[in-house]
Amino acid sequence: MPFLFWDPTMILLIPAALFALFAQFRVKSTYARYSRVAAANGRTGREIAEFLLSRHGIGGVGVVRGQGFLGDHYNPMKKVVALSPQNHDGRSIAAAAIAAHEVGHAIQHSKGYAPLRFRHAILPITNLGSMLAFPVFIAGFFFVQGAGGKTLMDVGIMLFSLAVVFQAVTLPVEFNASSRAMNALRSNGILAASEIKAGRQVLSAAALTYVAAMAVTLTHLLRMVLLRGSRD
Repeated sequence: MPFLFWDPTMILLIPAALFALFAQFRVKSTYARYSRVAAANGRTGREIAEFLLSRHGIGGVGVVRGQGFLGDHYNPMKKVVALSPQNHDGRSIAAAAIAAHEVGHAIQHSKGYAPLRFRHAILPITNLGSMLAFPVFIAGFFFVQGAGGKTLMDVGIMLFSLAVVFQAVTLPVEFNASSRAMNALRSNGILAASEIKAGRQVLSAAALTYVAAMAVTLTHLLRMVLLRGSRD
């Protein structure tokens, strides 16, 4: 959520915004390319996800058809792997890689992977902090003078810092899930040796979006700190 006013610190957002646009383009173009390439194993994303869950002895986790384009995710509360329609029913290399990635999160959950547990624990307070951070900061910057305004800005920065922590924890969670996915695809013969590189490209492109999100979040935090310093 950007500030709705212009000041020189807005320039800082340009590189991060361009990086985010590039990451979005990369993941969409890579997915589009390999969603048209059928995997040799011939299984749908749902079948692959169910096989890997069984292979790792993970019971009680369902695989369902989700909604939206690339809306794939694992819900640790409901214990559900939700695959977007094109990946749930698709038999492509892209569908196989993404299904394995989401199962990677289910494996993390079953093994008590600490970063995933921490991310899930801080999610509610992060959502609240992200929602309040900018209104509180802007109130202090524009409408409250003196020490009170600086205090509000400091509170806004602290609230937004929760989003930075969340993004920082998300990176190892996503990278680890992709690593588990590639190991599972390779060791179980789900992707042929000639398809492994393509599967890795799909997951690497998806991971880039999380790196871009981290860059944007850090840039927003830096902007807040610089604006706060201008009031001293």
